[in-house]
Amino acid sequence: MKIRINNHFQIIIAISTVAIVSSCSNVKFLKEGQMLYTGAEVKIENDSISKKEKKALKAELEENLTPKPNSTFLGLRPKLYAYNIAKEPKKDKGFNYWLKYKFGEKPVLLGDVDREFNKDILINYSENQGYFNAQATYDTISKNKKAQVIYTVKPGNQYLISQVKFQEDSTLVNKEIQNLKDKSLLKVGNPFNLDVIKAERERIDNGLKEKGFYYFHQDNIIVQADSTVSKNHKVELNVKLKDETPDLATQQFSIDKVVVFPNYNIRDVKQGKYSVPMNADSLAKYTHDDIYVIDPDHKFKPKIFDRALYFKKGDLYNRADHNLTLSRLISLGVFKFVKNEFVVSDSLNHKFDAYYLLTPRQIQSLRLETLARTNSANYGGGEVNLNWTHRNIFRGAEQLKASIYGAFDVQMGGAKDANNIIRVGANTQLSIPRIVAPFRFNSSSEYVPRTNISLGYEYQSRTQLYTLHNFNASFGYAWKENIRKEHDLKVIDITMVSPQTVTAKYKEQIDGNIEKGIPPNPTLGRVVAKQLIFGPTYSYTYTNTTSPKTNTIYYKGMLDLAGNITGLVTGANAKNGKEKEIFNVPFSQYVKMENDFRFYHKFSEKTNFASRIIAGVAYPYGNSQLMPYSKQFFVGGSNSIRAFRARTLGPGSYDPRTQNASFYFDQSGDIKLEMNAEYRANIYKFLNVAAFVDAGNIWLMNEDSTRPGGKFSKDFLNELAVGAGIGMRLDFSILILRLDLAMPLRVPYYEKGDRWVLDRIKFGDSSWRKDNLILNIAIGYPF
Repeated sequence: MKIRINNHFQIIIAISTVAIVSSCSNVKFLKEGQMLYTGAEVKIENDSISKKEKKALKAELEENLTPKPNSTFLGLRPKLYAYNIAKEPKKDKGFNYWLKYKFGEKPVLLGDVDREFNKDILINYSENQGYFNAQATYDTISKNKKAQVIYTVKPGNQYLISQVKFQEDSTLVNKEIQNLKDKSLLKVGNPFNLDVIKAERERIDNGLKEKGFYYFHQDNIIVQADSTVSKNHKVELNVKLKDETPDLATQQFSIDKVVVFPNYNIRDVKQGKYSVPMNADSLAKYTHDDIYVIDPDHKFKPKIFDRALYFKKGDLYNRADHNLTLSRLISLGVFKFVKNEFVVSDSLNHKFDAYYLLTPRQIQSLRLETLARTNSANYGGGEVNLNWTHRNIFRGAEQLKASIYGAFDVQMGGAKDANNIIRVGANTQLSIPRIVAPFRFNSSSEYVPRTNISLGYEYQSRTQLYTLHNFNASFGYAWKENIRKEHDLKVIDITMVSPQTVTAKYKEQIDGNIEKGIPPNPTLGRVVAKQLIFGPTYSYTYTNTTSPKTNTIYYKGMLDLAGNITGLVTGANAKNGKEKEIFNVPFSQYVKMENDFRFYHKFSEKTNFASRIIAGVAYPYGNSQLMPYSKQFFVGGSNSIRAFRARTLGPGSYDPRTQNASFYFDQSGDIKLEMNAEYRANIYKFLNVAAFVDAGNIWLMNEDSTRPGGKFSKDFLNELAVGAGIGMRLDFSILILRLDLAMPLRVPYYEKGDRWVLDRIKFGDSSWRKDNLILNIAIGYPF
């Protein structure tokens, strides 16, 4: 009998051979007497603590050991092997230098390990966790030029807190400390823990900073531990002020004068134009709400500082208002640097002046941007933007932004006729750093709330098909509760689309042509129909991705209401022929909701996992039987399901290949579900790679005879498209260039039972590659 070894088995043998060679060959580079350090293990000998506590203590102790052994991958040390085989480079550059000193790792030897030092570290850490009688020993195990160190720790019994005292005296600062003791982190019955004691000192310091003790420091607090007064492994804690605490730290300070220099420049200080701190009374000044604003040129209205500054004359100092003021001054967007100083003005009555030294940003800027792009629908093109910004247009830190732009997209290949896209437009936005409304809006957030007004126009031409005029305007508010929660409410958001020309070629696709075998497609007519959309929109964003955590999330929810009140008042009912118009244009009436949830998990400094779920639904009613085309959902493309070309997927099981048209037209839907998962890894500095899986689709709310299979049904899970691929990302900090190569794994418009295409993957077939491999080139991460 003849046995054949297939290609997969040969690959496994090859990988195994390389693994064995690399794992064994690292030690051959060692000199005589050297031993490769493979790591350490800590063994805990204590029967009085639980397995869970023992496991946690073991992990914490091992984390404190130094040095760390060479990194491993699947039990191998490829970086060490790269260091060993690379020749010593002659210059600090080139491939050999990169391989040895950038990718490679210098061997960690047993001689690099200070075992006595590590033993002391283990004892010290154990004692800091309440194991006051800890002992430690170590042993070294060596074999085949490799060595491991085994540390044995006998922690003994962990001491528990039996009593917590806050020592009293007659000082004002001690009185405030007594007021803080009810929320102490030191609890009777808890284990002694040095980290908790440090946190308690910090808590007291923070509490005193809120009560005017500006010069107090956590080092002025001492927590004395006494384990001799109690038996059965108990310890008493005594919290007190240090005897050598400076007198200034025990005094409660209030604000005397608040002085603002909105045109502060460090160069003027160096040239002696003024000194800091300054005597505000001797300077030309004008005041507003007891705030001195030193602005001889009147570049800023003083009222903006009244809104941004939380300190007023006579206020007791507190850190919350201190930090809040600095944050609000920065969020005004008109100051490049914000500096704050407190200077004692009356030591007898414990008062100081608050100085705010503000360096303005460049008030006006003009920026020209150019962008080249390509997408998976065989389009390539570019865009030019000219942006002008004025950051203090009415002297109240109002930002006025105006831009004009031009863009084009040219079809490069493909089975359909080229229909290039040209866009030219302009828009302006005025952002006012306060809520402009007939009602009062109080915000204690560190972020200044804003009133936003925008106006825009775009001319769009799709050659050989149609040209459109698009007008939009909005008025609304944006505010943040904190760094995690953000709101954006557009009280009114108006969009008007008006066609200029519609070619005979496009009309033929709408109306159909029996002689040419082209069926009517009224869906295309909605693209060029006159549209008037107005109503409020609201979005809410929550994220903790700004915090360096292992797990972070991002959520954005959006609600779009159009024509609701108008439709109700006018009694609009398109189904019964009672369609109402404004300026001879039917207005849209619908409810639309979309949710975007993202989850990120950090495995290490260089590897992480990212995922996203998008779910949305749009429901037309009253004056509309169908959703406006511009407000529908789309999938596919570089930031969506990357294995399918942009806007060519769906709705449902509808097969876009049945389109009897000489051009591509976008597929849209009323319901959307999309899921993405991506594993990301950093290879070298700016070079990152990724492996990803995308799934999802769009569906129609109502049946459409021109797109059979598009309506949402209980069978929607069987109509999900699935794609996967790999990507490369060049992260240059200011620019991230992304290349994703994807292929379909499941095609929803194939016959049921035949939609998974895993068994039809043929990388060696050029025709298969042409039809199935989609290259997406984009800027930035997809999510």
